[in-house]
Amino acid sequence: MLVAGIDSSTQSCKVVVRDAETGALVREGRASHPTGTEVDPAAWWTALGEAVEAAGGLDDVAGVSVAAQQHGMVCLDADGEVVRPALLWNDTRSAAAATALTGELGGPQEWARAVGSVPVAALTVTKLRWLAEHEPDNAARVAAVCLPHDWLTWKLAGAPGLEALVTDRSDVSGTGYWSPSTGEYRLDLLDLALGKRPVLPRVVGPADHAGTTAGGAVLGAGAGDNAGAALGVQVGPGDVIVSIGTSGTAFARSPHPSADVSGLVSGFADAEGTFLPLVCTLNASRVLDATARVLGVDLAELSRLALSIPDTGGLVLVPYLEGERTPNKPDSTGALHGLRLDTATPAHFARAAVEGMLCSLADAIDALAAVGTPISRVLLIGGGAQSPAVREIAPAVFGCPVLVPAPGEYVADGAARQAAWAVSGAEAPPHWGEALSTTSYEADSTPAVRAAYAAARDLTVSRS
Repeated sequence: MLVAGIDSSTQSCKVVVRDAETGALVREGRASHPTGTEVDPAAWWTALGEAVEAAGGLDDVAGVSVAAQQHGMVCLDADGEVVRPALLWNDTRSAAAATALTGELGGPQEWARAVGSVPVAALTVTKLRWLAEHEPDNAARVAAVCLPHDWLTWKLAGAPGLEALVTDRSDVSGTGYWSPSTGEYRLDLLDLALGKRPVLPRVVGPADHAGTTAGGAVLGAGAGDNAGAALGVQVGPGDVIVSIGTSGTAFARSPHPSADVSGLVSGFADAEGTFLPLVCTLNASRVLDATARVLGVDLAELSRLALSIPDTGGLVLVPYLEGERTPNKPDSTGALHGLRLDTATPAHFARAAVEGMLCSLADAIDALAAVGTPISRVLLIGGGAQSPAVREIAPAVFGCPVLVPAPGEYVADGAARQAAWAVSGAEAPPHWGEALSTTSYEADSTPAVRAAYAAARDLTVSRS
């Protein structure tokens, strides 16, 4: 029996088809998404069709699940048509709305208590407030609000009506109007943001069915991308996953919900019935892309340059190239500190970029530890984790050994594993194969690098 997992990420759509019992990869396909921080969902649907075709189709699969980028605001009218292009997680135009909403409920502590997270521009609730304030005519047309994975699942089911929209705990926990601790929508917060209560997707359990495809395959509940990755790497207690993709994330499974009043840690749910405290940065692998572009080299040469010197000589890159989510500085800019004649070389710049990105993620790991998340090891995944420089410098910056699993489409794999779970009706997701094949990287800790970064981090300026 075969199952399919779909990862509809910011940059592309990936489809994997796997054996439901063993997890063996049978075939796969992918297609690109358009760039930008707002996208017509129709582009996702087109890319999904192309990726499915490249993967050999879904006619022979028994189950399908979709994992996708979190937070994206997809608004539908009464006829099920998309009202406007979806605002994605990395669109920071709702930063002022986040600040206003935080104050209107009584401060960060009230939001943390209500939904486990404090509003930042990424959360859907802030995007709805922005819509109400800046596009009132579009807001008036909104009959339903859903997330990217909800919409794609609904489309796979044939778009059977707004009342058939379905979501899961992991993705809906990133909206800002659903509580992981109670498992209920906070409709008062939806009112606060949008001024009305449109149809919201029904929240189903991790192994529940979300419908069927036209071909009769079971549709799994789906997941947010990070929860999907946790399923894909079969994360265990004490594992902290650091994912270096378009965004940077650090997250771990926890038996208890979290509520961080500082706003650094988002108290999300996971895709297995427990919780997934998570820290997200806006700037991750694209910091390396941008640095390579400035230096006129490819990523392989960027890595070689970074490893060609033992340290940056005090050169520090604060990598807030698109503003930042954690810490919450949506209008900040990147900054280079410590530039002198002897550090004005491609190698110093390359290493500073790698260290700066990793220091930002090390701050994320520290934030997880500060809210009581158990941490026994760090697993490094995502496209950025394939850089030799990232792998070798990470343990020095993080101050602990780092395990790098064999390359894979972990989010799509997690969705496939969830699909197998839904088809089987078992109490737990299947365990696919032996423990993950990983490579361990170790290095002497470099606290001076973290200290220099911390000193520079708060000197960053905002766009005028």
